Amino acid sequence: MTNKKRVAQATPESLHQIFTIPEAPDSTLGRIEAEISQNLNGFLGNHIVATEKPLAEIEKDFADSKIPEQPQYVSDHTHHLLDKLISQSVHTSSPSFIGHMTSALPYFQLPLSKLMTGMNQNLVKIETSKAFTPLERQVLGMMHRMVYQQADGFYQKLMHSAAHSLGAFCSGGTVANITALWVARNNLLKADGVFKGIAQQGLFQALKHYGYAGIAILVSERGHYSLKKAADILGLGRDSVISIKTDNNNRIDTQALAQECARLEAQKIKVMSIVGVAGTTETGNIDPLRDMADIAKRFNCHFHVDAAWGGATLLSNKYRTLLDGIELADSVTIDAHKQMYVPMGAGLVVFKDSESVSTIEHHAEYILRKGSKDLGSHTLEGSRPGMAMMLYASMHIISRPGYEMLINQSIEKAKHFAELIEQDDDFELISKPELCLLTYRYAPQAVQQFLANANAERQEEINVLLDKLTKFIQKRQRENGKSFVSRTRIEVNHYQGRKVLVFRVVLANPLTTHDILQEVLVEQKQIAAESLNFLPQILARVN
Repeated sequence: MTNKKRVAQATPESLHQIFTIPEAPDSTLGRIEAEISQNLNGFLGNHIVATEKPLAEIEKDFADSKIPEQPQYVSDHTHHLLDKLISQSVHTSSPSFIGHMTSALPYFQLPLSKLMTGMNQNLVKIETSKAFTPLERQVLGMMHRMVYQQADGFYQKLMHSAAHSLGAFCSGGTVANITALWVARNNLLKADGVFKGIAQQGLFQALKHYGYAGIAILVSERGHYSLKKAADILGLGRDSVISIKTDNNNRIDTQALAQECARLEAQKIKVMSIVGVAGTTETGNIDPLRDMADIAKRFNCHFHVDAAWGGATLLSNKYRTLLDGIELADSVTIDAHKQMYVPMGAGLVVFKDSESVSTIEHHAEYILRKGSKDLGSHTLEGSRPGMAMMLYASMHIISRPGYEMLINQSIEKAKHFAELIEQDDDFELISKPELCLLTYRYAPQAVQQFLANANAERQEEINVLLDKLTKFIQKRQRENGKSFVSRTRIEVNHYQGRKVLVFRVVLANPLTTHDILQEVLVEQKQIAAESLNFLPQILARVN
């Protein structure tokens, strides 16, 4: 009788299991780990925090600035952490915590994190990382292939080449966006004749040499705030980031984009980069990337796509087309610690042209020698941990079909929640989900009917009260601790473009069920009914 090798397959059951924390082994450290896991599991059962305590009270537990003179036993200090830190932390892996872009993690990430910490590799230099360096290069190759889908020969030639870099691993989307725009700036204002390049001679000399009156970065109104950080750090100034209006679906207006490019060009202000957003943080919408790429090509500027949130959608054959045109981008940001279910601190940027990063290359005799395969020569950050191992493991254990199942479930769960909202007369859906984000608010049917027929002045009066009610419900629900949705302000066209306060929901946690979503709405209706200050005022004004 021959033994056949068992082949693992991604199924809904297997994916659910890997997001559930198993019991730790029975040992001294194991018992501590088991206690922490049981503690966490206890919290995750019904609450997003163990007990609600005001921040001012929690600060009292962390008020002593003196470094202790006496050591503590590990077990004693662990209990201290459980009591003072863990019990008062937000448990983002709770299936009812649906307000932010954090989720439950696969259980195997916990022991792998311990292994990574124990190895204490430093990815700045091959001498301090050895095998981790080729692993990270492979991970960057895999992510580059996910976006650009080049042939095998491309990756065989370039993935481990000391003279090329397919991208950069970093701590998150902010640093990834900064890196992408850093490359764009240095390539735009590169060495030319007697001019040694912006990296050597600075922005003033660069503008003078090229005859530009200024530099601009164009992005939609839904662009991430990290772009202004990038402009600040790169010496361009926050005002250089110009917001372009969005359409009814929260996507950039490409006609307005082209017009702004032409206006700036006429003023000798060079558009350094056009930034497309693939998954806005507020509504989850995706810009028309192909059209934006055409405009970037017409005006000869760098095209960057911030896909920190939506980039993982490329793993789904069913929904990949939502990001049509992303392969035309010069650079793409993706956060592995979002929809690729890796612990916080794992972002990356990939570049279409593997030679484009040469303009930001740095060397130091004692650590980053020219011609070496050191990853630190092309990264903003110096010392970095081996977070690429976490993504490497996830891509092998979950696999692309497994990720596709997770992505598809999240998007379809958001569509289901949108249907629940639309079927309930007491709620108003503000933005329909394109990925797994949506926004809505509590507004009884009579109020919605009144707003549909009211003049602008009366609309404003009611919307002011609805904003206060939304804030009240969101804060009370958070304080109750059973579930959590976030809130934000977005412009709503049928309210004359007024910014309206809304609930914001992110449905990426595989453990969030349809029943939990229904319970979130039930709790919000109960809180609204308990509101003695806002709801009666609203109803009195519309009746």
